[in-house]
Amino acid sequence: MRKITVITFVLFVGIITSNAQVKVSPGFRGGLNISDLSNMPENSSSKSDFYIGALMAIKFNKYFTLQPELNYSRQGAEIRFSSLYFEQPGDPNFYKRNIKAEINYLTLGAVAKFNFKGKGFHVLAGPSIDFKTNDNFDKFGESPVDVDFAIVGGVGYTLPNGLTFEARLKQGLVDIYGYDRYDYDNENRRYYDDITLNQVFQIGISYTFKVK
Repeated sequence: MRKITVITFVLFVGIITSNAQVKVSPGFRGGLNISDLSNMPENSSSKSDFYIGALMAIKFNKYFTLQPELNYSRQGAEIRFSSLYFEQPGDPNFYKRNIKAEINYLTLGAVAKFNFKGKGFHVLAGPSIDFKTNDNFDKFGESPVDVDFAIVGGVGYTLPNGLTFEARLKQGLVDIYGYDRYDYDNENRRYYDDITLNQVFQIGISYTFKVK
C-alpha cells in the first residue's frame, strides 16, 4: 500500500510539472522615489530622487508571478537644521537652511504579483534587503547602519506588450541609527527612544522582454 501511495504521488507530481508552463522573462524598471525618514529630530520633509534596476519575472500562471529584483535606490529626506549644526551664527539664513540627507542603497528583493482575473491589473507584496552604498550623514556627525530590511506593497497594471506601470510603498524595518539615535540640547547630549526608519513612495514603469 505504501509503494502504491509513493508511486501515485510521484506520478501526480510529474503530471503537474509537465503541465506547468512557467515563463521566465528578464526586464528592467525605474522611476521616481519620494522618500522620507521617520522621527527625525528636526523639521523634515520628503525628498525626490530616483530608482533603477533589473528584474526577472517568473510567471507560473496567468494569476501569479514571482519577481526577483536588483535595484539602486536613492533615499533619504530633506531636513531643516538649527544653528547647532553650523558654525556661522551670524548668517541671517542660519535657521532656514535645508539640507538633503542622502542615503543610497543597492536593494535585493522579490515581490509576489497577483493578477485579478488573470488580466493586467495586479497587487504585489514582498520583502527587500537593502545594502547601503553611500550617504552624506557625515555632514551631521552621524553614520547610518549598513543594512536595512523592508517590506514592499503596491498596485500596478501590465500591458500586453510587457510594459508595466506601478505604484509602491516601501517601509524600512531597521532603525538607520542602529537603535541608538541621539540629539543635542544646549548643555549636553540627550538620548531618546524614537527610531528612524526609511519610508519611500515609488511611481515608475518596468518592461519585461518576451522570451520564446
